Amino acid sequence: MDSHAQVGPERNPAGAARPGPGGSGAKERHGWRFWIDRGGTFTDVVARSPEGHLHADKLLSVDPGRYEDAAVEGVRRLLGLHSDEPIPEGLVAEVRMGTTVATNALLEREGTPTLFVTTRGFGDALRIGYQDRPDIFALDIRLPAPAYARVLEVDERVGADGEVVRPLDELGVRRGFAEARRAGLDAVAIALIHGYAYPEHERRVAELARDAGFSQVAVSHETSPLIKLVGRGETTVVDACLSPILRRYVDGVEERLGDVRLRFMQSHGGLTDAALFRGKDAVLSGPAGGVVGAVAVSRRADFDKVVAFDMGGTSTDVSHCAGELERSYESVIGGVRLRAPMLRVHTVAAGGGSICSFEDGRYRVGPRSAGADPGPACYGRGGPLTVTDCNLVSGKLRPALFPRVFGPGGDGALDERAARTALEHVAADMRAAGVQPPSPEQLADDFLHVACETMARAIKRISTQRGHDVTDHVLCCFGGAAGQHACLVADALGMTQVLLHPLAGVLSAYGMGLADVRALRERSLEAPLEDAEEAATAALLAELEAAALDDLARQGIAPAETRLVRRAHVKYRGTDVSLPVPWDGAEEMAAAFLALHHARYGFLMPGRGLTLEAVTVEAVGAAAAAEELRPPDGGQTAAPAPGTPAPRETACMFTGGRDWKAPVYAREDLPAGALVEGPAIVCEPTGTTVVEPGWRAEMRAGGELLLRRTSPPARPSSDPEHVSPLLLEVFNSLFMSVAEQMGATLANTAVSVNIKERLDFSCAVFDASGDLVANAPHLPVHLGSMGASVRAVLERHRGDLRPGDAWLLNSPYAGGTHLPDLTVVTPVFLDETGEVADGAFGATGSPAEPLFFVASRAHHADVGGVTPGSMPPGSTTVDEEGVLIEDFRLVADGRLREAAIAHLLSSAPHPVRDLRQNLADLRAQVAANARGAAELARVVREFGLPVVVAYMRHVQDNAAEAVRRVLDRFTAAHDAPLRFRQEMDDGSAIVVAVRVDRETRRATVDFTGTSPQRKDNFNAPEAVTTAAVLYVFRTLVDADIPLNAGCLEPIDIVIPPGSMLSPGPPAAVAAGNVETSQAVTAALLGALGAAAASQGTMNNLTFGDARRQYYETVCGGAGAGPDWDGCSAVHTHMTNSRLTDPEVLERRYPVRVEEFRIRRGSGGAGAHRGGDGVVRRLRFLEPMTAALVSSSRRVPPYGLAGGLPGARGRNAVERADGRVEELPGVVRTHMAPGDVLRLETPGGGGYGAPPDR
Repeated sequence: MDSHAQVGPERNPAGAARPGPGGSGAKERHGWRFWIDRGGTFTDVVARSPEGHLHADKLLSVDPGRYEDAAVEGVRRLLGLHSDEPIPEGLVAEVRMGTTVATNALLEREGTPTLFVTTRGFGDALRIGYQDRPDIFALDIRLPAPAYARVLEVDERVGADGEVVRPLDELGVRRGFAEARRAGLDAVAIALIHGYAYPEHERRVAELARDAGFSQVAVSHETSPLIKLVGRGETTVVDACLSPILRRYVDGVEERLGDVRLRFMQSHGGLTDAALFRGKDAVLSGPAGGVVGAVAVSRRADFDKVVAFDMGGTSTDVSHCAGELERSYESVIGGVRLRAPMLRVHTVAAGGGSICSFEDGRYRVGPRSAGADPGPACYGRGGPLTVTDCNLVSGKLRPALFPRVFGPGGDGALDERAARTALEHVAADMRAAGVQPPSPEQLADDFLHVACETMARAIKRISTQRGHDVTDHVLCCFGGAAGQHACLVADALGMTQVLLHPLAGVLSAYGMGLADVRALRERSLEAPLEDAEEAATAALLAELEAAALDDLARQGIAPAETRLVRRAHVKYRGTDVSLPVPWDGAEEMAAAFLALHHARYGFLMPGRGLTLEAVTVEAVGAAAAAEELRPPDGGQTAAPAPGTPAPRETACMFTGGRDWKAPVYAREDLPAGALVEGPAIVCEPTGTTVVEPGWRAEMRAGGELLLRRTSPPARPSSDPEHVSPLLLEVFNSLFMSVAEQMGATLANTAVSVNIKERLDFSCAVFDASGDLVANAPHLPVHLGSMGASVRAVLERHRGDLRPGDAWLLNSPYAGGTHLPDLTVVTPVFLDETGEVADGAFGATGSPAEPLFFVASRAHHADVGGVTPGSMPPGSTTVDEEGVLIEDFRLVADGRLREAAIAHLLSSAPHPVRDLRQNLADLRAQVAANARGAAELARVVREFGLPVVVAYMRHVQDNAAEAVRRVLDRFTAAHDAPLRFRQEMDDGSAIVVAVRVDRETRRATVDFTGTSPQRKDNFNAPEAVTTAAVLYVFRTLVDADIPLNAGCLEPIDIVIPPGSMLSPGPPAAVAAGNVETSQAVTAALLGALGAAAASQGTMNNLTFGDARRQYYETVCGGAGAGPDWDGCSAVHTHMTNSRLTDPEVLERRYPVRVEEFRIRRGSGGAGAHRGGDGVVRRLRFLEPMTAALVSSSRRVPPYGLAGGLPGARGRNAVERADGRVEELPGVVRTHMAPGDVLRLETPGGGGYGAPPDR
């Protein structure tokens, strides 16, 4: 047995002894075993000697002046060898590693240049992705660079049903490969549409690639046999471009290590032999070891519910576990969508090296990092102020007990003087901004609290936002910096227990030693769940099992020593979110899915069928045996009796706003049962743990340090009227977190695809006056417009608002946008205990007026009207667009008035078409609001009502000042009013003048001169115009400020009543929200000279029949600016909704995507060129009705400063008989089988005169 010399074998469920690493089929090896995590800043090494002792070391990952590779150097150091000494043969038995080599290559786009091969018409599919942009407020839109170097489109086409529509053009493939080889490409990634299900063409293309001499060939049906072309294609590209990089790294490590079994951690949490380590499985190689380790050591300490908190030098990784490792089968890493099993890890840019600064009146921590070089200021290399420096200045790090690896010689201690100098530079920035800085220690403590709030917000995203209450979880902390912040992060989450393993500082490395060897195989099915019991499904499972077992057999692990885990991924028919359940009979899997769905989302969908989306098989073998840890020296240092350990020294530690005398203990001095009351510091070679006041640390028999809160945390004291930069940043984060958690609840509990998958909704927090405090950045057209709805409820029902109420409205004349956007407004009352007052239980002592409001606005798939989808192209009155709701008490005394709202939605002249879905989505909105109210109540209990109310005002004032600084820039450049006229396709115009008063630092945005109310549906309610103004000015703020009412405080908006921007009833408004909003944005940006016009439309397309309806918006070109080119093929300005993957679209609807590519050359020329639009062609396979609402078909998107306009959009139908019908921008047309609908979306305008003019 070679897993551990001191313990017996672990047994599998069948009772058979299971071997240690390598399995009984492999030659047993004796010697040192190394477990290594090569991170971005540090490389951690844990070694077990042949005698069973554990040793640990930590060294810089990059130190080129001293060693070539940190992992191999760590092995040499623990073996007592010099950096240039070879490792004697037979001394090392095994090395297990997690590495960031692949991650770094992906993030920096330094992988092997790769040829991407796909079906003709889809060469831009990965570049376009799902058309959303990462930062909705960026005018200079930056999309991640493609991971491939070149594209080859091949003639072939397979339908969603497997029909070969076009045979493979092998001659064309050969020509393309020959050209790519001449260009020097050696790696190829092949992903053909529907290749996951029908791989024959992919197999043949792969054969031709190998014949052409490509040394690296990745094929999508092998790398990621799951539906969705975009994710599967990008996964295949990643595999092709990273695998050679990994191979070279692995070969180098193997060469330096000699004859040593080398295994690597994969992203899904299992080990594999070095020879089988692939790019697609390496992206989370490092973090995965930490998650595996955290879960394993927590279970051994009798904790099953775990939040893993890994804080390193560059970033922090967090994950959640409640019984088993949680995996995701679709992730975004470095801007690349990966369809491969990965542990569900969320990374936030807050680590020990995160840079601390003072900007815009607030403390900021991250996202910039000092990295390993120069590193924090205290490293002695001239670095900036970082979190590590703040811990040093506050006394939480002890230089004498910290590794001496710093300074010019690489053997110096942390430099506190350098840290204090960096802190003084920040204090000088504060004084220059007119803010008196606190003492250096208080300033350092403030930055640490900001960092901890940032990390707590990340944990909420993977726990509370997914329906997990973490107050009964343990926070398992590891990584070099986690112990310093553990108690503060736990306090921010309401958690009361923290676990630190003896090797917490290097737990990611230790986790490699606790991991199993695993092989995963998966396959998409997209079949009715009842098909699970068919012979074909059983054959598929057998095929996957054989492949997984074969993977382990190649690593010396016999099938008898392996256990198999089979899972089904089940979802409701017509949805896109599946849940994994154990493989069983169809009835049993259905029951398991329904139970899990109800537990996760809180609702079921009776009557809707279930789909078996995919199956996965996991082969698990060669687990590390349970270990009884021994200290490195083989014994324990003598210590006083339990409960009274002697400190090594006493430190002056600043925390919680005051100085403390904190005893400093060496962890090795603490015997089992020892109790340490906070404040205290526990040091060890690989980390430092800070026991904050009100916490107690207990040394457990297994060597774990368990921290428990012994008294409630003190409420932060603050003068509500004095603006603290610390609390300003904390409340910015808290209020935004409330809105984000509302959004997560709504997405989780909604039923419709529009809300759950396209994310067409927004959630927000408001003060008692109905002014916006925080709006999660969902859809821009919703931003700022909900406040008018909240104020409408407040004004109409002032004095009649009660605890337990919620109001529903969609009226465009009362703050609404268009009828499908239903807004639920909930007034928030608190009872005498600080909990949310619910009318169902009474509210003794509740205030007469609400303290706050929360609201959610969601685009329902249908709210009635003359056409499905409630966006009729030709509507002339609002009644034709659906059910109009001025305001309606949706919830009374805490109970949903279901019968009343059902009657309202069903009794209108044009009633809703799917009442059950409307009701389900409304319940989700009510649940989202309830979540927001509960979170606000928690914040009030923590900080006190006066402080919360004051900081709602302070964050608004901070945003207002940021906008005033924008106005200051404009007054310096423009004395006269700025005026612009944006003509629309029908000849109407939006006219805007912007005047800035230099003295008052206020602006007037005046739309006088805008065309009168239109007879069609392009009228935009005032709320839409307000949202556009708010959006534009927020884009001009050069800082990451929250979007709130403060952004509009220095701006007076003048909208002429009766104009198309202030329509009166019964004006139609369906297109005003989606089209006119874009024109308002263009007019404002033109007046301010900020950017040329983007495409100026959302290109709204609906199609369907009596049974099926589909709606999408289509991207186009972004406008150029003074120092940037416009981005191509992306959603701009007032929308950011996602597009359905072409494979999913074709599975659900009788259409075929013939082409979806960038419309090259459609961007306007200029010194900076406008972005290009797209060409989208859909072939209809059954009779359907299609409707288009689009703009910029007659008037092109303008250029600025001499730049040329972008190309106009174009709509057409290519009839099956060969005729081509040109279509106007707004049209409804019949599509017969074989007809192709063609959309050519507009390009963005150029900026500055073209070079040739």
